[in-house]
Amino acid sequence: MFGPGKATLLEAIRDTGSIARAGRRMAMSYKRAWTLVEDMNAAFAEPLVLSVRGGAKGGGAELTLAGTAILAHYRAVVAAAAFAGKAHLDAIEAALAQSDGE
Repeated sequence: MFGPGKATLLEAIRDTGSIARAGRRMAMSYKRAWTLVEDMNAAFAEPLVLSVRGGAKGGGAELTLAGTAILAHYRAVVAAAAFAGKAHLDAIEAALAQSDGE
């Protein structure tokens, strides 16, 4: 229900203040970005993103406290996994055939 693409979308919403701008930043349609936000909001006990419809002052979106927390937890898991797997990834890399450029 939550992975690297959705985490990147949340970061883009946080940084841009907009689902549309976040989608453009990720080269995805507004509809796709909005669908992903709706999916995340429905999957968690609390919504991760709050949005305000456009109008005279324009719309916007922001992460909720829950959204900020889920994003932080996800990034911590990714960092911990990378740290824990470093020796194994180094061994795999060392076993790769050398490319022509090296």
